[in-house]
Amino acid sequence: MKAAAKPPGRPRTGARVAAVQALFQTEQSGENIETVLDQFIRHRLGSAPGQQGFEDGRVEEADVPLFARIMRGAATHTDDLDQLIAAHLASGWAMNRLDPVLRAILRAAAGELRDMGGPPARVVIKEYMDVAHGFFGGEEPRFCNGVLDALARALRAEEF
Repeated sequence: MKAAAKPPGRPRTGARVAAVQALFQTEQSGENIETVLDQFIRHRLGSAPGQQGFEDGRVEEADVPLFARIMRGAATHTDDLDQLIAAHLASGWAMNRLDPVLRAILRAAAGELRDMGGPPARVVIKEYMDVAHGFFGGEEPRFCNGVLDALARALRAEEF
């Protein structure tokens, strides 16, 4: 897994990158979502003197309200989102078989796709594809695209 590249001037993308990182941390550490939210807002979002940005785990430009909304939505509906995602995985694949970062990307994106008041489905897919390409260099982004496209068509059929 490679480090995510900095999305210059894209605070909404920054919020999504941070949400994926925070969802990963929440799953790996077992920490409470509000604890992780607080840690990210206080220590990982925005620039700090002497910090190198993504290389140091920081997201310099991030829309904090969007970050918090994605996090809370994905964390409070994890079981429902996992069922939605699992329904669009290939036969024999289970959520626990996915890379944890890929799982975090899919959960964050599924949460946004389920939110009918959010951006258009194609925008959500494009944004998370950018995030996936920032974390992965192999087949994972293509896999992610297929799952997100199927999810979007199921959740927002009227947009297609």
